[in-house]
Amino acid sequence: MTSIDPRPGTSVLPARASVPQRPLARRTLDPRTAVVILLAASITIMAPGGVWFVPAALVVGLLLALSEGAYRRALGLPLAAGLAAAVTYLLPLAVRSPVVGLFAVMAGFTLRLVAVGGIAAHLINTISPPRLTAALRAARIPSVFTVSGAVMLRFVPTIVAEAQAVRDAMRLRGLGGVAAMLRHPVQSIEYFTVPLMASSLRAAEDLSASALLRGLGSQTRPTAMHPPRFGLADAVAGSVVMLLAAATVLWRSAR
Repeated sequence: MTSIDPRPGTSVLPARASVPQRPLARRTLDPRTAVVILLAASITIMAPGGVWFVPAALVVGLLLALSEGAYRRALGLPLAAGLAAAVTYLLPLAVRSPVVGLFAVMAGFTLRLVAVGGIAAHLINTISPPRLTAALRAARIPSVFTVSGAVMLRFVPTIVAEAQAVRDAMRLRGLGGVAAMLRHPVQSIEYFTVPLMASSLRAAEDLSASALLRGLGSQTRPTAMHPPRFGLADAVAGSVVMLLAAATVLWRSAR
């Protein structure tokens, strides 16, 4: 049913129609600040002797998760890091074996990836591709890196969603689960990877067409509707990162 107002100059809307309201934007970091923090953490932690900076990166990732309201990530990040650290440093002391040593080395790399992944997860969840593109253009970054970063932010969540859909379809057909993976590992991997590759190719084609329509490959410099600006959150984040880095350097020199 449609309610009509007989008075002139009024609009005709459905009786139950309502104008959707846009959600209020959260105060998040400027994309340039988030990218610099992520690059600094990645280069520092993955460098030789970078394990000293893992606690500082974990603290930064924990604070970013709390500021975003991602409490599950804030809880899972220290748990995953603690488990990886236990396998890396405590398990070889309890059990002396070459196999345990191999697992300890793998857990050491996992610990570093967890520390960097906490910061990367904040960047993926809070920064949209248009904001990232506008920020990188404002920083005079070449379009090769700008387009690649925007496509990565679009492509990674799409692949994760497609992987979950393939896994659910396998479970509905009785092909998923740990038992099926143990009985027929090669066949299970085939059933999972082939549909995922096909859906990834379709997603890549759709993203390429969307990028061309948005003018990412054009020579003309587009104008951002909301130009990036540094704010108080960026100053606080930069100060916290520098304090943690200085504390780590002093701690390392004292040891």
